[in-house]
Amino acid sequence: MGQYSQLAKDIVNNVGGKENISGLTHCITRLRFKLKDQGKAKDEVIKEMDGIVTLVKSGGQYQVVIGNHVPQVYAEVCKAADIQGGQESSGEKEKLPLGAKIIDLISGIFMPALAVLCACGMIKGLNALFEFANLYEEASGIYMLLNGIGDSIFYFFPVVLGYSSAVKLGLKPYLGMIIGASLVYPKLQGVDLNIFGLTINASYTSTALPAILIVAIAVPLQKFFNKVIPDVVKTFVTPMLVLLISVPLGFLVIGPVANSLSDGIGSGMQSIYNLSPILAGLVIGSLWQVLVIFGIHMAFVTVCMINIMTNGVDPVLGLMFGASFAQTAVVFAIWLKTKDKKLKAVALPAWISGIFGVTEPAIYGVTLPRIKYFVISCIGGALTGIFYGVVDLKMYSMAGLGVFGIPAFFEKGNMEDSTINCLIGVAIAMVFSFAATFVLYKDKDFKKKVFIENDKIVKKIVVKSPVEGKIMNLSEVPDAAFSNGAMGKGAAVIPTVGKVVSPVNGTISVLFPTLHAIGITSDEGAELFIHIGMNTVNLGGKYFTAKIAQGDRVSVGQEMITFDLEAIQKEGYLVETPIIISNTDNFFDIVESGKDTVKIGDKLITIVC
Repeated sequence: MGQYSQLAKDIVNNVGGKENISGLTHCITRLRFKLKDQGKAKDEVIKEMDGIVTLVKSGGQYQVVIGNHVPQVYAEVCKAADIQGGQESSGEKEKLPLGAKIIDLISGIFMPALAVLCACGMIKGLNALFEFANLYEEASGIYMLLNGIGDSIFYFFPVVLGYSSAVKLGLKPYLGMIIGASLVYPKLQGVDLNIFGLTINASYTSTALPAILIVAIAVPLQKFFNKVIPDVVKTFVTPMLVLLISVPLGFLVIGPVANSLSDGIGSGMQSIYNLSPILAGLVIGSLWQVLVIFGIHMAFVTVCMINIMTNGVDPVLGLMFGASFAQTAVVFAIWLKTKDKKLKAVALPAWISGIFGVTEPAIYGVTLPRIKYFVISCIGGALTGIFYGVVDLKMYSMAGLGVFGIPAFFEKGNMEDSTINCLIGVAIAMVFSFAATFVLYKDKDFKKKVFIENDKIVKKIVVKSPVEGKIMNLSEVPDAAFSNGAMGKGAAVIPTVGKVVSPVNGTISVLFPTLHAIGITSDEGAELFIHIGMNTVNLGGKYFTAKIAQGDRVSVGQEMITFDLEAIQKEGYLVETPIIISNTDNFFDIVESGKDTVKIGDKLITIVC
């Protein structure tokens, strides 16, 4: 059994089982599920599992953030679910809005190739560095070999995208590869092709869009021919006809249009950059980590890929390069200053991982719960983005993350200046972020994990008052189980009306037979406990009437219990009613309203998530 086998099985079980998975890919740190029904997934269980950083539901994807060992977990999840990663099932799929569909399509096509694309970019960058350092010459065999390795995926990128597009769109994968291979066939590059009186001269090596669009055309062709061709010959006749139609159509029409579109994208991005490099650096540098949180940064990465494939350079994506170093510097400062041993244990691996560009543990585990320091890291990213805009720093290849991303900025013939500018920007990001954090940081008790749902950060849960009356401090309740906080933080109310309503939307998890106490689990995962009076369990349910039952769904303001306030007091019982958050440790803080009196439905407690 592999190291991550049990984690993988637990993930599969809690996303609704393998029958609920319609597709699976992964990026540098995340498993990206396509689920048929996200409602079947157990969100709270997943985000609290050991080995999981957090959970993000964004762009139509169910993203489980693992960390830098995601490839191993991904392989085990594929085994546990008995699926081939990246493939879409033929079952019913969740309907997505247009924006989510676009993000999902981009991720599904480009994500599988990203790691190898970055690896080849690093090889190209390091090869240029070694040649610049006179370790060997450009004409040497080792330079030519390494350059060939680095250039390979860029030159033959249509083959790679032909495969991944076919997997994503439902074409036979090897058919997609042949479409890509046909586009880069050497004897067809840059020559006049006279077909039916139409002459076309094009080159499709190192392109992105043509292969994707031709595969998109091939998908309905495959479906059509599979329906009309007899089973006995369709195995080879269908792909033959698909290739005979889609590839010539691609060369003559789709390819030129796609290349023009690629040129337009590159020119458009360059125009925006030229309008104000400083403004572009400010916006991209400051917002990059926010895009990463929601997992939608791939849209920008894809544009960068297309620019590099088309023009050999990208002016935009490099503006974000300092953001991860800003994040790392913030966490390093917190690690140095905090006296919280648990926080130190989280921050140490987080900033080490951040050096290599994997910042999710730092974001979700350290800075996002302490939002002020996340903002500092965004400011640091903005400052370095502005600097990169001023010095006109550009990316010349895809490369790795963090320190491994530096080779992307090696400019042939200007290696020294481009490298120095890159490193100055990193220094700006780290020095500002470290200094600001070191000066401002103070220890506080916060939750370690953050949950992203529907492109929103869940920051707080408002608990409305379930009763009307006078608010008292929980520490003043004449029962040590409540006053010393052993059962959790919260507030207490001395009721003036004998009625209890639901303070949240959720489910009745506990209803005591004596009706004096109720447990509610809110939809956000907060576990509330309402105890009506002191020692009222001894009444055996006398004077209490239930309007709900255990297991019932309740909404805010829904009546749950009525009780005879005067009769209970005449029996000699105190009616102080604690409202407790019993899973207090799962949240950053429990904040009382600060009021003296409260009516039913007024804000009583704010749970900071």
